[in-house]
Amino acid sequence: MKVKKAVIPAAGLGTRMLPATKSIPKEMLPILDKPAIQYIVEEAVNSGIEDILILTNRGKNAIEDYFDFAPELEESLLKSNKTSFYDSVRAPAGLANILFQRQKETKGLGHAVWCAKSFVGNEPFAVLLGDDIMVGDVPVTKQLIDAAEKYKAAAVGAQWVSDDAVEKYCSLKIEELEKKVFKVFDVIEKPPPEKKFSNYAILGRYVLTPDIFDILENTPPGHGGEIQLTDGLCTLCKQSDMVAVDFDAKRYDTGNLVGFMEATIEFGLKHPEVGPWLREYFK
Repeated sequence: MKVKKAVIPAAGLGTRMLPATKSIPKEMLPILDKPAIQYIVEEAVNSGIEDILILTNRGKNAIEDYFDFAPELEESLLKSNKTSFYDSVRAPAGLANILFQRQKETKGLGHAVWCAKSFVGNEPFAVLLGDDIMVGDVPVTKQLIDAAEKYKAAAVGAQWVSDDAVEKYCSLKIEELEKKVFKVFDVIEKPPPEKKFSNYAILGRYVLTPDIFDILENTPPGHGGEIQLTDGLCTLCKQSDMVAVDFDAKRYDTGNLVGFMEATIEFGLKHPEVGPWLREYFK
């Protein structure tokens, strides 16, 4: 079960980051000197992914432009002997084979994944949500791929969350297979506390089999009137094997202001140029 394709849904309106996202895709908001989505793409590449489909919508051409070459800018940088900037500007276009497709209607994450059917074909594939930056010694997507290959199953990234967070995400019915890996029996989207299975919730990363497409095509709108990927996973885990991986990584939800600032500050403290200044500034 080799996973070489990934899908990054990036068609959301970014309402949690308004007014900045009125004209700038939330995925292009910078975490220091790189847009948030570049960290997601780099995680996929570092996990062995070769082909990436980024799902966008109207007004998000800046994402496509970013992962393309910029001849005029590059020429200017070379003439000015700014080779380090030249290298950093060229790098995104060469990370992987990156394709783009518009999700013409934003009808939920399940619909977004279904839109990738032609790109994926009959192969297993990863899904990385563009809001979630994960930082760990081993890329989270690689942790999921390893578990999926070991158990010949779909895999979801999960962690223990508070009762309040379960109501915002989902709840997994699980049984431990080994340390940090669980068999998934059921999943429910945004349950009230009395209906939760556990405090383990899916957080931003998936490795799925192509069976999910037929399931999503026949999944009715769920929570919020949208086609929920969670509802599709509920069906998938009952038809075939699925595991949850309690991944080793720090998660930053950059789709909200607090998570965005947390990532900016912590990445800044580790940055070789910004870090020393930032520590002095905080003093």
